[in-house]
Amino acid sequence: MNQLDRFDWAILNELQMDGRLTNAELAQRVGLSAAPCWRRVRALEESGYITGYHATLDRHKLGLGVLAFVRVDAAQNTADITLRMEEAIRLLPEVTSCHYISGAGTFELQVVARDLESFSSFVRNVLLHLPNVKDVHTIFSLGEVKSSSSLPLPNTLTHT
Repeated sequence: MNQLDRFDWAILNELQMDGRLTNAELAQRVGLSAAPCWRRVRALEESGYITGYHATLDRHKLGLGVLAFVRVDAAQNTADITLRMEEAIRLLPEVTSCHYISGAGTFELQVVARDLESFSSFVRNVLLHLPNVKDVHTIFSLGEVKSSSSLPLPNTLTHT
């Protein structure tokens, strides 16, 4: 798939809002019959536009009351050492996202924990023991205003 048309964009938009739609429901919403809709979804998956389907969980109901943003500073920034840090971070279930950042610091992590005590233990016993960690700086979320994994698609953008 080299270029997406309006049906492809509509399919992507509908599926990111509700990944549990049946093919018949999806086809109806985007204005296609079932077979062409199914073929387009398969093509979007095979082309890598759709990378998976996920359930969104409520972290509070799961007992994960702390959300923190943690900047991890590396002692050295060489390719080999940075790759080892990345590999170690990927293995940590408490880290829900990680970004290699510009400016001060090396990585920005989003971390969840049950409470402040378990977060503190995670930092002391896990993060500070990762390869090449020089320092960590934490900012705690006091409340979520918006939390979404949806991407802004052309028909959802407010500014063009």
